[in-house]
Amino acid sequence: MAQLHTPRVTLLSFEGWPNLTVADERLCHLVDEHGFTVEQRKTDTPEDAERVGVRGSPTILVDGVGPFAVGDEPVGLSCRVYVTKDGPQGSPTLAQLRPVLA
Repeated sequence: MAQLHTPRVTLLSFEGWPNLTVADERLCHLVDEHGFTVEQRKTDTPEDAERVGVRGSPTILVDGVGPFAVGDEPVGLSCRVYVTKDGPQGSPTLAQLRPVLA
């Protein structure tokens, strides 16, 4: 019998960013559905953001990869904007998160 893969989800951000709460709430909403845990990593400096790959706050990584990256997001301590069907938001929607966590 094949073993199911449990995604490793990392939420990268820096202290005090308001969109972090929304992203965390949406991920936590899906924990029971998909059986993963969320590791939160905060960055304090531009150098740390560069080292861990923060492409704006919040950045969501699944198994170390940014599933929502389009390739031109700057690395650093800035605001991350996600394109959703309802326009730009500070976090991917539940509908966007479900397939990348399945």
